[in-house]
Amino acid sequence: MDILNFDEVIDRHGSFATKYEELHEKYGRSDIMPLWIADMDFATPQVIIDALHRCIDTRVLGYTTAPDEFWQAISGWLTRRHGWQLDRSDIDFLPGVKKGFGLALNYFTEKGDKIVIQPPVYHSFRSVIEGNGRVVVDNPLLRTPDGNYCMDLEGLERIAAEEHPAMVVVCNPQNPVGVQWQADTLRRVADICRRHDIILLSDEIYGDLLLDGRRHIPTAMVSETAAEVTVTLGAPSKSFNIPGISSAWTVVKSPRLRDGFFAWLKASEFDTAPTCAIAATTAAYSLCDEWLDAVLAYIADNCRFACEYIHSNIPAVKTMMPEAGFGLWIDFNGTGLSHDQLCDRIINRGLLAISGGTTFGREGAGFMRLNVGVPRSELLEGLKRIKNAIL
Repeated sequence: MDILNFDEVIDRHGSFATKYEELHEKYGRSDIMPLWIADMDFATPQVIIDALHRCIDTRVLGYTTAPDEFWQAISGWLTRRHGWQLDRSDIDFLPGVKKGFGLALNYFTEKGDKIVIQPPVYHSFRSVIEGNGRVVVDNPLLRTPDGNYCMDLEGLERIAAEEHPAMVVVCNPQNPVGVQWQADTLRRVADICRRHDIILLSDEIYGDLLLDGRRHIPTAMVSETAAEVTVTLGAPSKSFNIPGISSAWTVVKSPRLRDGFFAWLKASEFDTAPTCAIAATTAAYSLCDEWLDAVLAYIADNCRFACEYIHSNIPAVKTMMPEAGFGLWIDFNGTGLSHDQLCDRIINRGLLAISGGTTFGREGAGFMRLNVGVPRSELLEGLKRIKNAIL
């Protein structure tokens, strides 16, 4: 397939893009550059666009049943890219990862149940849990001496014993800090969950986006225990820039967890893939390895470019290469600004919209997440705006 020019700047105004439509609501003004929400500004692979055209060109958008090729594309991708061997019976469709999280939460837990998350982490974990009448229990990540993060496994063990949560949620790889959790860490989390009869839900939406040749480690693969307790959520949406098409999947290896959950999804047709989801997902997972490899190389170079720019031009600000994803987690605590002052400077002096760290939990105070999944010229402009805001 043709490799796209990722330096191309595509005007997304008028395309219902959330990055523009919600600017005023979230940042109080619309005349600012949006590098906040986690979708990329690169054109979706042409083979996916072509597959969608073929669907529309039939001129009849009726009821759909996903063919074998759809399921084979998903399982083939997970085997080819991650070494994860799966049976068809292990996989089901979901209408998006966030929606899938809400569905899993409602099936496996009850109102009032305690659910563990590990902030700073994807903000919707908290909002979905609380919005569905469950109680969030924080098990914050720990900073390591090099400025990276690790899980607080002793804290998790204590929470499991004292709080009796119904579910532990891991983000693997982690958003926003960009860490790919190692197998030993995931094994220990799974062991804690097994001992305390806790469901382990693993959000692996960034699992395809490992940088610099790293390999994703699916949580359920690390041990038999992990396979027994884990519900995995994933999607092609981040990988191929198609979050506007609600297509995701869940993998549950354990019949104890899987049979009832999949039957419940089927009963209300939550597991029925619509036309465009079938077409886009099949094309993405069957034909887009080369495109993804190219975009990962571009994102890694963007990350290095941004790290070097910040180090050279804004010495009070710190950041480091992420292991996965296209979000750069930036530490502004050395500037002496409060978090509110920082946000005000970035928005109103820098005229830039990036994600404030407290969005991901109070542990993110003084941090911000910058979307680097954009053309290099756009990234440079965003970095210049950060410099102008801080200096």
